[in-house]
Amino acid sequence: MIKPFSSDDTEAVLDIWHQASALAHSFLTPEFIAQEDRNLRDIYLKHAEVWIAAPNDVTTGFIALIKDEIGGLFLRPSAHGRGLGRAMVDHTVMRKGPLRVEVFEKNSIGRRFYATYGFVETGRVQHQPTGEVLLQLAFTPP
Repeated sequence: MIKPFSSDDTEAVLDIWHQASALAHSFLTPEFIAQEDRNLRDIYLKHAEVWIAAPNDVTTGFIALIKDEIGGLFLRPSAHGRGLGRAMVDHTVMRKGPLRVEVFEKNSIGRRFYATYGFVETGRVQHQPTGEVLLQLAFTPP
């Protein structure tokens, strides 16, 4: 169900990112979203360790990692609440151990997910491109 990303997954990943961002990041400007779309395609997917959630061979979500930091965790909104996000983080914890992530303070969906998983806040910073507050979170497996 969880497999390594390949370039064949690019369009599905971008579609997932757009759907999830529209729901969780509605506070971000269209200009910022457009720039992040280009960054995702041209930079992030090429330089991050990316895993795909593909139950029944249907790409439904992805997690992108840079060392021990989750750079992005996104699911199609229709797949929320099915345990796929938890499965991707479980997969990552087994591979990496302790994890870090930054999540926008206004992203209530992401904050709720990470809190339920057991991440704790370790700091707050201002996201320079948007002026929004990012919560810095960490998880240490038991």
